Amino acid sequence: MKNPLALLLVLFCCTCAPAQTTATPQAPLELETARLHHQRTAMYLLGGWAVANIGLGLTLRSRTTGALRRFHEMNAIWNTVNLGIAGIGLVSVLRQEPGALGAFESLQENFGLQKVLLFNAGLDVGYIAGGLYLLERARRPEADNDRLRGYGRSVALQGGFLLAFDLVNYFIAAGRTEAYAPLLGVTADGLGLTLTF
Repeated sequence: MKNPLALLLVLFCCTCAPAQTTATPQAPLELETARLHHQRTAMYLLGGWAVANIGLGLTLRSRTTGALRRFHEMNAIWNTVNLGIAGIGLVSVLRQEPGALGAFESLQENFGLQKVLLFNAGLDVGYIAGGLYLLERARRPEADNDRLRGYGRSVALQGGFLLAFDLVNYFIAAGRTEAYAPLLGVTADGLGLTLTF
């Protein structure tokens, strides 16, 4: 089933005990705090990378020529988007209150983060390929070689950083998944259902 809540409802309705209610256990504050801290730290890291690239890119662009000038130019341009993403992500994380979610909702948030990171990792591979394509195009005699080489190197570098960033953060989030198992009644033997009377 696509909706786990519907599965819980079916399991609940199939029990013969009258007047029972289900309760999603609260995620321990430490687990929820760790999830939010991880996301906050990731956004600070992405924002820091972006600010450093924008600052260096703008400074070094004016002091260099040729392909190197274009490389720094693209680093600055590319990271304006990264800075926006980091800012939006940080505001979103700062609005969340640790312990406000139940175990199931917290697990859903963690899975959602993992899906986004894997999707982004796929895009990052595309960015690297795009950078390599620009470098290949720079070999043509009629091409704007400096621009293509500079932009190609920058896009490949930025894609490489983002790929490492997304994969590391994916594995950190995936490593947290097992900690949710006892909260949801999952054991080594399978899935259990916790009912509170």
